[in-house]
Amino acid sequence: MSDTKFLRTISDVSKIITPIDSTIHFPEILEVLIEKYSGAIETFCQLIKDCDSSEEILRQIRQAERDPDERMALLKMYRRCVSPVLDTETTKKIKKISTEMLIEAYGLTFKPISKLKQQFENMSPEFRFALAALVGEYDTRGQSGYELTTLFFDWFTTYFQDNYLIEGPRGAGRDIELSTLYPAFKGTFPCDFVIRRVFDNEVAAIGFARYDSTRGGAQSDDRTGGNANKVEKAKAFDALTPTKLKMIFLSDGPGLMHKDTWEEACELDGQWGGRVRVVTLKLALKRITPDWLES
Repeated sequence: MSDTKFLRTISDVSKIITPIDSTIHFPEILEVLIEKYSGAIETFCQLIKDCDSSEEILRQIRQAERDPDERMALLKMYRRCVSPVLDTETTKKIKKISTEMLIEAYGLTFKPISKLKQQFENMSPEFRFALAALVGEYDTRGQSGYELTTLFFDWFTTYFQDNYLIEGPRGAGRDIELSTLYPAFKGTFPCDFVIRRVFDNEVAAIGFARYDSTRGGAQSDDRTGGNANKVEKAKAFDALTPTKLKMIFLSDGPGLMHKDTWEEACELDGQWGGRVRVVTLKLALKRITPDWLES
């Protein structure tokens, strides 16, 4: 099995990138967001009107009986309008983190209720549009990645369905832990997909899929450094429990053209004696082959 650095032979990166546009453009997106969040905006305004403190608003939002989707929307508004240091990933964990803990830790950053009441009294339509846009700013985050995964799964099934199966979530869903494939593996090692041989269900490869619309600086360092760490963990396990495992990094999108990101992709490609391959959707047919999967 050759460990040739295939990606380094590519002179024009733009020709191997798959353009995926899963977003709704401005100003069309405003109509979508207003329809989606108008009810939650009304609820948020009413909470400001009825509550005597900003802390009480947070308590009301995080009540267990509140609809989870509405709670998430209200938490996004709370972060935007009351306390930017409260990230929604933390505040949505109503069973693990109590409201009083959040108030004790971050209460000093809360905007006073008197100012909130003044600001939200008699909101204009423009005010509502702006709030809906802020709350829905990241609603399409990850959609390009889900579409890339779906396209790859469809391609793989078309070409390999007689000999291989591909498993994993096409959209949002639970990752596949390596320990579920190899019980001897200890620790956490989430994979986006796994490829198995049909005739004996043996694992042929694990994969990771990412679509970067844009990528640079620290974001690029985090992504590529994490990929290199995955390879090292797989190698360490294989040294103790020999496998024929291959690793596929489906990395696509304009962000791949960022100098540092591309350099790290080239460095990653071909590692572990060629058992690691970095591909885009356009390179999949050339680089993911039965010969490589069985080598």
